[in-house]
Amino acid sequence: MIEMIEKRRRSLGGGLEVGRVLPFARRRMVGPFIFFDHLGPLDLAAGVDRSVDVRPHPHIGLSTITYLFSGEVMHRDSLGSEQAIRPQEVNWMTAGSGITHSERFEKAHAMGDHLHGIQAWVALPDGDEETAPSFSHHEGGDLPQWDADGVRGQLIAGSAYGLTAAARTHSPLFYVHLELEPGAIAEIPAHCAERAIYIARGAIEIDGERHEAGRMLIPGPGISSFRATEPATAMVLGGEPVGERFLFWNFVSSSKARLAQAAEDWKAGRMKLPDADHDEFIPLPSADTAPPPMS
Repeated sequence: MIEMIEKRRRSLGGGLEVGRVLPFARRRMVGPFIFFDHLGPLDLAAGVDRSVDVRPHPHIGLSTITYLFSGEVMHRDSLGSEQAIRPQEVNWMTAGSGITHSERFEKAHAMGDHLHGIQAWVALPDGDEETAPSFSHHEGGDLPQWDADGVRGQLIAGSAYGLTAAARTHSPLFYVHLELEPGAIAEIPAHCAERAIYIARGAIEIDGERHEAGRMLIPGPGISSFRATEPATAMVLGGEPVGERFLFWNFVSSSKARLAQAAEDWKAGRMKLPDADHDEFIPLPSADTAPPPMS
């Protein structure tokens, strides 16, 4: 049995759209993964209006994972971090008790850019939801790679395929980028209770059925692999559940009262803005159904 989720177009404002996959009405999470957005592919012309930037905004109770196939994004946060991310690199930000950050398309403003990537959030487990905020950038040897039998892989986070990535995780999980040649077969790690495959490009066959880009597949326990029917890019992810989590705007928590407190703190200006990007911010939405922006 395979559960399917189609990405839905969502506007982040300023003309920037994403394909939202998680959360979904019938599937809020996969393991600790509570949010999954597909950014692009999107061409931004040189001099594009700065309204496409993601202005400073807050988070609590989660880790954000930024991963690009192409393009460049500049991250700045309230800890003082300032870090550009480029293809096949990882920006890992743990919000914990609270952090604010911005993501600016500065390369696009200067010379144009082709943006394509994934934004994911991982809910922190009980006992770590209020951990101290932190930020780390990873590239090269921090992200183990392999190339065999028509599959090129890079481990983004956690442990899978006998490898472990460098970013600190707070619960068992894995997150992998695979590039597959036509006919190549990829294993789906089975060591975690919940698993998913997101097709970012091309098409794959699993359990005898063909699926194309823009779809997340959640396989049952008896399904252990999939095959590329054409050149394909797939994100394979999963982990152990962390329990029920509530989500309001950019905040994740096991407590609705904590979400309300975070919203009030942001509205009242009690959350520090990034030192290097403090002249504007995204206001608290008026409706509790407001979708979160790019992480």
